[in-house]
Amino acid sequence: MAGMTKRARIKAALAGEKVDRVPVGFWRHWPGDDQKPDSLALVALDFQHRYDLDFIKVPVSSVYCVEDYGVTHTYNGSYMGDREYLERVVKRVEDWDHIHPLDVHKGTYGWSLEALRMIIEQKEADTPVIFTMFNPLSMAAYLAGDETLLVHLRSEPQRVLRALDALAETSARFVRAALAEGCDGVFLSTRFASYELMNEEEYRRFGRPGDTAVLAAASEGGWFNVLHLHGQHPMFIPLSDYSVQAVNWHDRAAWPGLAEGGKLVGHAVMGGVEQFKTLHLGSAEEVNAQVHDAIEQTRGLRLIVTTGCTYPLGVPHSNLLAMRKAV
Repeated sequence: MAGMTKRARIKAALAGEKVDRVPVGFWRHWPGDDQKPDSLALVALDFQHRYDLDFIKVPVSSVYCVEDYGVTHTYNGSYMGDREYLERVVKRVEDWDHIHPLDVHKGTYGWSLEALRMIIEQKEADTPVIFTMFNPLSMAAYLAGDETLLVHLRSEPQRVLRALDALAETSARFVRAALAEGCDGVFLSTRFASYELMNEEEYRRFGRPGDTAVLAAASEGGWFNVLHLHGQHPMFIPLSDYSVQAVNWHDRAAWPGLAEGGKLVGHAVMGGVEQFKTLHLGSAEEVNAQVHDAIEQTRGLRLIVTTGCTYPLGVPHSNLLAMRKAV
């Protein structure tokens, strides 16, 4: 157990075995740098070199998964590093009929795979890499906007369901291509699996089939697949049977806490540090305290210390160092 490699440490944590220390990771966006393969790879590798984290989560922007469908976007200074959508692809309900599966080796998908290849070739050999996937329902929202999507799926569901199938096929193709490059798994973000946006019946019909398709592809070779439940009111129990190795959510702000969440899903949890008030605006001592509390909650088993989600661009370097050193 002493002197474990990062890969061995993550695998042990996922299996509920003892580790030499609890693994740790955190992530942010890189506006501008996330729009080209060489700069995306460079910032990911530099970030990993600076903090020596136990895994690399490729820091893609949400636009990568829908740009090839025709959306336009820009960066307008978001403190989270998010890009603003300028032109949506779906405006009328008939526009869903034009959404088809894509060739993921071309366009933005293609250069995203190129960036992944660069990262894998240049990273330390024992450092796992996971790629962020925005689930098909999230992709549909990027194509149409949240309000338009919800109106259309409630008024003409069959049209939207056909498009969601096409988006799921594109996503599954990309997952297989990423795994073929040597990626270790996916980080599946499920933004609409939260009660402020949908109810369980709606998500079961419109969200779950796409999630299942992506995770089925990920399970073909991925050993480190993560479910990210986004939002303050996550559908934790309805999605607790998903075929993943770990779950990440806003555990400091939303139910359940780490210990209870781990019992509910029966596998590893990723969290422990609140990214807005504590990591961004708090002190290094407060960050350190949250890390140690997370370890105490879980007894250091089936735990990867992370933030609840992407952290703001203005987080102090000293707080990130504190989070890394606390383990």
